[in-house]
Amino acid sequence: MTVTTLDPKTALVIIDLQKGIVSRPTAHPVAEVVKHASALAAAFRRHGLPVVLVNVAGAASGRAEQARNQGEFPAGWADLVPELNQQPDDHTVTKRTWGAFTNTDLQAHLKKLGVTQVVIAGVATSIGVESTARHAHEFGFNVTLAVDAMTDMNPDAHDNSIARIFPRLGETGPTREIIQLLDGTRA
Repeated sequence: MTVTTLDPKTALVIIDLQKGIVSRPTAHPVAEVVKHASALAAAFRRHGLPVVLVNVAGAASGRAEQARNQGEFPAGWADLVPELNQQPDDHTVTKRTWGAFTNTDLQAHLKKLGVTQVVIAGVATSIGVESTARHAHEFGFNVTLAVDAMTDMNPDAHDNSIARIFPRLGETGPTREIIQLLDGTRA
């Protein structure tokens, strides 16, 4: 797990760190995930790089073997956690599928800004994070995954994504390493 480089125009994409999701049981302490994601957001903003905050407010239709919540979400469920310190220049994406690129303006927004690489963090590792990383890779973005700034509801699913899927999509590393690389290349 090492991150070798960050492109000059790299964006941070934080997936589903919202009140309704972070209140659920997770494989790792969600407070640590939020702390790391918030540190990444602050570092990207400090360097004038794009920050994208994604929330989910629905689900794709279709049959599945596992039951999904098809009812109304409680008030505030999709609100981003305040620790992310959302700023007016942050781009927000509300998705209704697993991945942040599907049926949203995310790809067009990043391309318009000249972004060639994304750093991805958030919840759930094997669902929203992995789906977004897969699409980013398919769209030709270099992908970096901040592994200590993500978690899942299922520890086995999290471990599978980190060990088997992410190394095929990009580079993985801890928040500290990504911020050091960001600070070192832009000093």
